[in-house]
Amino acid sequence: MPIIPTSARGGVITGWGTALPEKILTNDDLSKMMDTSDEWIRERTGIHQRHVGGSTASLSVESGKRAIEMAGVDPLTIDALILSTTTPDRAVPATSARVQYELGLSCGAYDINAACSGFVYGLATAHGLIAMGANKVLLIGTDTLSRITDWTDRNTAILFADGSGAAVIEAVEGPGEMLAWDIAADGSAEPLLYAEIGGFMKMDGKEVFRRAVRIMVDSAQKSLSNAGLSIDDIALIVPHQANTRIIKAACERLGAPLDKTAIVLHRTGNTSSASIPLALFDAVDAGRLQRGDLVLMVGFGAGMTAASSIIRWNGKGLQ
Repeated sequence: MPIIPTSARGGVITGWGTALPEKILTNDDLSKMMDTSDEWIRERTGIHQRHVGGSTASLSVESGKRAIEMAGVDPLTIDALILSTTTPDRAVPATSARVQYELGLSCGAYDINAACSGFVYGLATAHGLIAMGANKVLLIGTDTLSRITDWTDRNTAILFADGSGAAVIEAVEGPGEMLAWDIAADGSAEPLLYAEIGGFMKMDGKEVFRRAVRIMVDSAQKSLSNAGLSIDDIALIVPHQANTRIIKAACERLGAPLDKTAIVLHRTGNTSSASIPLALFDAVDAGRLQRGDLVLMVGFGAGMTAASSIIRWNGKGLQ
């Protein structure tokens, strides 16, 4: 991917918010619905429970409102809304239209679908808009995967869940938070994880695992190279929350200790576009990041997509 020009106008995250449905589905609950057990699920995925319910629009409004309130900005001053989702509420129009209205925005709004890589795709896009003159962008990653999950299929039902994470990104004078980015796709792997319109998700789990680790590591290494950094420079790795085995394998190949990662998978399940912001902002709220720390976000998703980004938390321009 291109290296960010030193002259590019920068941006920083100034507010964030998350949303999870109230209903919690535990592994024991699933064991009453299909041939599985808490031990079987934990051993293979690391997941203990997941949240299900709500719509993509309702969860997006909830997380978006919290992000706007934290940033302390007037909704009417936001220049663009980007909603990353693979589970829109309707085929037409984009779910972002409803979210824009509910949040009281007056800006352009659009959905992007890069599956579980979507939030990082959106992060690169938001910073691109800022480089071209936007002052404030609201980025939201939301998915309601429970709506396209076959709850009798233990190969997929144990994994997927619902959630949302949002960030307000504001322009600053001079360099901002983003140091490097990479987006990628391998369309030959599209049949490995998909859902027909109106249907449920189908997945070749073994092949997804094999390719996911490789594509995540490749994207992360490209971002590190473009930023002139090594993995040792990174304070926190925020991986897509798909499976603890995938996260561990990727960390091993990157040469990073697992305790450098942000993980919420055990209590959220795989929330696709929401998984990276949920993990990032959980780490921030837990005090795991200090001003100036370097963060590597990296994910993979159906398509098969991949994306990574390195940011300096609360970039240089923030006063």
